[in-house]
Amino acid sequence: MTATLPVSAFIIARDEADRIGRAIDSVIDLVDEVIVVDSGSTDGTPAVAQARGARVVHNDWPGYGPQKRFAEEQCRNDWLLNLDADEAVTPALAEEIRRLFDSQEINRADCWQVAIKDIFAHESAPAPWAYGYIQIRLYDRGKGRFSDSTVHDTVRPEAGARLAMLKGAMEHRSIRSIEFQLEKMNRYSTMQVADLGARGRNLPRWRLLSEFPFAFFKAYVARRYALYGWWGLVIAVNYAYSRFLRVAKAYEADLGRANSGGRPPAKDV
Repeated sequence: MTATLPVSAFIIARDEADRIGRAIDSVIDLVDEVIVVDSGSTDGTPAVAQARGARVVHNDWPGYGPQKRFAEEQCRNDWLLNLDADEAVTPALAEEIRRLFDSQEINRADCWQVAIKDIFAHESAPAPWAYGYIQIRLYDRGKGRFSDSTVHDTVRPEAGARLAMLKGAMEHRSIRSIEFQLEKMNRYSTMQVADLGARGRNLPRWRLLSEFPFAFFKAYVARRYALYGWWGLVIAVNYAYSRFLRVAKAYEADLGRANSGGRPPAKDV
């Protein structure tokens, strides 16, 4: 059996019994430990995670960033690998990470970025043109930590931390169904507006006109969703609507503050 790496992988989860097994399986033979922080699943997620070899810890939901910071504290290694319950490390990425540690090349950087590529329910692998966003997911905890934002769960490197890019990718199965996507869009847009309010920020009203068409263009053309055919049209429209929904809810909150006599000036973010 190949030795595991001195890395702690961690996953935050709630009601992910149908997806978390794939995430754990993708790293269980690669890393020293897998930590799952569950925030109150009712679908058997902890049992699935434990059966796959993960250690499960419960923590009530404090928001995305704080939950990932809590997960970091549960890990025993300095090198951390984060993935979400709807993601999986590809075999190519796992092999690349192993080679980096075996050759000590891992020490060329303190924080390693990776492309996280969309894969939809009807696909067995990401399309060649699949959109992939870049995030730090493998990092030395002494050189970077997740932010404490309740909405934006991003690793913040320390000043002077060295960054590098991994060649392999993670698979991202974000959309279970359109129904699931709409529920997530509604929930997440509410959280985004609450975060803006907490920071004293607001979205200008003119974005009610521009947000949908610009977001649709970004998704359909820049992210190449057009190449998915009719499905690409569906997901581009849904993406644009999610962006519009955030602006609409921010405007609704602005109206409420104005009615109470305490509306702040609009600021673009």
